[in-house]
Amino acid sequence: MIHAPDSRYSWFRVLVSLALATIGGIGLWAAVITLPVIQQEFGIDRSGASFPYTMTMIGFATGGILMGRLADRFGIMVPMFAGTILLGIGFIACAYAPNYWTFVAAQAGIIGLFGVATTFGPLVADISLWFQKRRGIAVAIVASGNYLAGTIWPPALTYAIEQWGWRNSYIFIGIVSVVLMLPLSLLLRPRASLEERPAPASLTREPNGTPVLQGLLIFAGLACCVAMSMPQVHIIAYCADLGYGTARGAEMLSLMLGFGVISRFASGYLADKIGGVGTLIIGSLLQCLALLFYIPFDGLVSLYIVSAFFGLSQGGIVPSYALIIRDNFPARQAGFRISLVLTATVLGMALGGWLSGEIYDLTGSYAWAFLHGIAWNLANMSVAFWLVFRNRAPSLPASAATA
Repeated sequence: MIHAPDSRYSWFRVLVSLALATIGGIGLWAAVITLPVIQQEFGIDRSGASFPYTMTMIGFATGGILMGRLADRFGIMVPMFAGTILLGIGFIACAYAPNYWTFVAAQAGIIGLFGVATTFGPLVADISLWFQKRRGIAVAIVASGNYLAGTIWPPALTYAIEQWGWRNSYIFIGIVSVVLMLPLSLLLRPRASLEERPAPASLTREPNGTPVLQGLLIFAGLACCVAMSMPQVHIIAYCADLGYGTARGAEMLSLMLGFGVISRFASGYLADKIGGVGTLIIGSLLQCLALLFYIPFDGLVSLYIVSAFFGLSQGGIVPSYALIIRDNFPARQAGFRISLVLTATVLGMALGGWLSGEIYDLTGSYAWAFLHGIAWNLANMSVAFWLVFRNRAPSLPASAATA
């Protein structure tokens, strides 16, 4: 059965994809939530405790490209089904890790590379094929799954670790993930038609993507997420250093990502009005301001407020790249090209999380880590403004555009 774009089935698919991204997203946040516990368990320093997260994100990034290619060829159900099984295996393997390097290998090589890789870039690319008029909000909803995961999982996993230990908690997560995600994966069996369709009336230029555009979007994705990673990866450890405790940090992470969900929904609606480039610029400017606020305001109440503002500021940045790709490249290449750019955002999170730990170890303070993030954020903004300049070039008639 062929389903039309923006149909009731398309919205049903959004809900299923959001559920999969939210459940599977624990694979991204588990290493952050357990960072202080892992540091104590294996007797390592802060950068060493950040390394499992970094390697998980590198594995996740690499896997995203591979799974995107697989989704372009066979549809999203095949990589999602395989990834779900491997996600469960990865968490159980981590739980039985006898040493630090075995833990890192299981986190990166199973959870990251195969287990959770399909739940972001490939899922976002797939849902972009099912919409034309409401593509911005649909992409934003599915992309918010990892933020919903970051809202729901940190307090739940923190409590579980306090009650039963991190190893038992990992086993439980592995089992629950498989039980919930396998049936949902089967619901994504239908594939979108990739026949060329008339462009929406709002599209005023022909898709004209070039290798330069693809490369700059990759760099922008990397830069924005090096900046974004500082609060997200280190807020729990930061609160522990300030004497507020890890539970407070987990609450701030949950608050940050909860407001990030709101931001992604609002940004998706905005993107349908002003486009992906305008949404990218607004999000990048606000994220830079939020990072700056973290430096002087380190009181408990202030940190809650700044974390909420940070969440509101940056939620729409990453989905904007998917919209820019869809506006400039053919639909049949969506899985690979979107996954490639979103992979760069993941690598940015990985690199930024590790570099922030290294800066902390060198300086004994997170102030320089925040400044480091601001510098990368400015680099991302430079690409965003270049896109504005590029789009001022003479446009071709909308009738010439392809899907």
